[in-house]
Amino acid sequence: MRETDSYKLEKIVYRKEQRLQTRLDVEIQKQLKRFRLDVKLQADDGCLGILGPSGCGKSMTLKSIAGIVTPDEGLISIQNGTEQRILFDKSQKVNIKPQKRRIGYLFQNYALFPNMTVQENIAAGLAGDVKNPKVGEMIGRFGLSGLEKQYPGQLSGGQQQRTALARILAYEPDALLLDEPFSAMDAYLRERLRLELKKTLSEYEGVSVMVTHDRDEAFQLCDHLLLMEQGRVIAAGETKAVFADPGTWQAARLTGCKNLSRIEKIGSRKIRALDWDGLELVTAQEVGVEIEAVGIRAHDFEPLSSGEALEWEKREDANLIPVEDAEISEMPFEWYVTMKNHLWWKIEKTIHVHESAGLVPEYLRISPEAIVLLRTDH
Repeated sequence: MRETDSYKLEKIVYRKEQRLQTRLDVEIQKQLKRFRLDVKLQADDGCLGILGPSGCGKSMTLKSIAGIVTPDEGLISIQNGTEQRILFDKSQKVNIKPQKRRIGYLFQNYALFPNMTVQENIAAGLAGDVKNPKVGEMIGRFGLSGLEKQYPGQLSGGQQQRTALARILAYEPDALLLDEPFSAMDAYLRERLRLELKKTLSEYEGVSVMVTHDRDEAFQLCDHLLLMEQGRVIAAGETKAVFADPGTWQAARLTGCKNLSRIEKIGSRKIRALDWDGLELVTAQEVGVEIEAVGIRAHDFEPLSSGEALEWEKREDANLIPVEDAEISEMPFEWYVTMKNHLWWKIEKTIHVHESAGLVPEYLRISPEAIVLLRTDH
């Protein structure tokens, strides 16, 4: 059984052995218009990412934790060392007000007060006391020196985000929730602020949870990952492990796997890919009865000349793919090669290269280790 299966997609447990830490426990249900939100998780170490398409229940989960939205059923608690605080418990009729939960919430638009200066915005979480030493500490920590008297409308996007984070962290919340923090930014600013936020999260000692529909953000910023679809968790685990072995067809799609096919098992480690013109492939892992599909990442193909292919043909695990009637599409930093059997291959390029002659080889090979075995959720 895979690591991503071991929770039975119900519970995530992350442990810190070195010190007493903050731990967030969430088990909630809420009926929404199109589906029922049903999430159960436990997080305490590093940043937990929730990745999924728009409208799958990611932000609703965050808002429930923050107290902005009330679940129909469930329990939300936060433990700091030996002290446990119940934030919401439907059975006990407990529902702590948002301002008393000690939960920091970074909204998509940062929600800065437009008529307050940087200094005053940061002080807002400290009873408006601009003389509180914490205000000066946050201004220095987030590189806002010299901007104390500026208003949000006078700040760049990065300065606004740093001000919002400074305001949140000034009152030392037990948990930090980030709701699509880069969704409204252009690509250049997004890349810069990811690096800044990564540093902030690495220094933060509370629980941090970030929701996103961007798999690059999730991979770069989150130590652990939940994949969500239609209000439920479909995969969970360490981020790199989830990307490497998503477990299901739906989870593979969310992590960006371009090549997916239903299969027919023809051996303990051999399959026929029904959606790739019956291509037969050898796998590294044994194909269990629960496996109904496979995935191949578009960057995982190895180009071969006809001579190299002849050498590989002698091996049982050759997994050779003749490249026939390939269509080539140019992107700024990649070539997309679509083959007759519907497989996609991505090749890195520079912005200065536009000539595709000689780009497509006679054969491609896929390593058995690069074939991801998948279940399908019916």
